[in-house]
Amino acid sequence: MSSAQTTTNHETIRKWVERHKGHPAIVRTGREGGVLRIDFDEPGGNDDERLERISWDEFFRVFDESDVAFLHGEGESRFNKFVAKASADN
Repeated sequence: MSSAQTTTNHETIRKWVERHKGHPAIVRTGREGGVLRIDFDEPGGNDDERLERISWDEFFRVFDESDVAFLHGEGESRFNKFVAKASADN
């Protein structure tokens, strides 16, 4: 991957995910909310059976409560992860 961008902007995140044929998802944990993930359509999608697709409203509620930023690859790269805001360059 040549470069990555970090954002907390909901619309930017939604557009990136939809452009890469992804869907908001979560892995439920014992605590409220869970671990946010992006579930991509095949080929090369996720094979994690714990993934549960959720609405954008729930996704962004958990996103905001978790105080994280979205780090993502540019271009066609599907690279993404959620990082602490303290390490994000907005």
